[in-house]
Amino acid sequence: MRGERTDQVNLNRLAVFVALVRAGSFTAAAEQLGMTKAMVSQHLAKLEQELGVTLLVRSTRRMSLTEAGATFHADCVRLLAEAEAAIERVGTARDRPSGTLRLTASLDYGNAVIVPHLASFMRQHPAVQVDLVLSDHVSDVIAERFDLAIRGGWLRDSSLRATRLGSFRQLLVAAPAYLAERGTPRRVDELPSHSVVAMSALPNPLRWTFTAHGGKRSTVRPRPLAQANSAAAVRGLVLAGVGIAVLPDYLVDEDIRAGRLVALLTHLHLPDGGIHAVYPGPRAPAKVRAFIEHLQASEV
Repeated sequence: MRGERTDQVNLNRLAVFVALVRAGSFTAAAEQLGMTKAMVSQHLAKLEQELGVTLLVRSTRRMSLTEAGATFHADCVRLLAEAEAAIERVGTARDRPSGTLRLTASLDYGNAVIVPHLASFMRQHPAVQVDLVLSDHVSDVIAERFDLAIRGGWLRDSSLRATRLGSFRQLLVAAPAYLAERGTPRRVDELPSHSVVAMSALPNPLRWTFTAHGGKRSTVRPRPLAQANSAAAVRGLVLAGVGIAVLPDYLVDEDIRAGRLVALLTHLHLPDGGIHAVYPGPRAPAKVRAFIEHLQASEV
């Protein structure tokens, strides 16, 4: 058979061709492939037409590969083997944590919480490598090719999948030196007279809503003496006695225990924030699922 090859070759016919050569006859190949002998013959004829070459020479007793057929058969065997290996690797990545886990988190939460948990996760899963990016910039998970983003606060509308990992409390805090100089506020309406350090990265950094045990709410809008786009920077300013601020518990709990900061208006409650794992796609790979489960088990 001679002729011009078509623009496209049906790759499914490669598997039929390899199975035919392996089986040694159209009848045996049809049985192995679960199709009729006529269908096997039709696949071969169309493949030869698509390639524009004769692959097999057939007689009533036997069939044999042409020179082009033998070369093409060897290439097909290699291609199908590589395809099977690729499918197996995908299955392994789906079922067993492996490869590089590229994730992002904020600087403060990443250093305080994610880094320690990553260390224990890597000990449990030695086949996983980690690429951690800490930034207070909200990264584009898809464009920047992240497997996972850990986000705190209140999620924006997004096409990404999200799994809630836990929550954090917001605490109103100040340094003892500041309180000694300016006095300790006892009521919400006293807050506007105090110096405030605002977390400018929040959607409403200067709207504080406190809830009493009975459910009564009080909202105050203080004026900032200073502001910063990083919770760690706000904490540093508060520790230095610049003013009072609202900060997440995971960042200041140790400071409060050590006496470096004082929690204020503890009889009132600020809204809790959520911690979420955010990832693209309908199904996360095994390395992502495993790390999410690791964080959930640790009750971050």
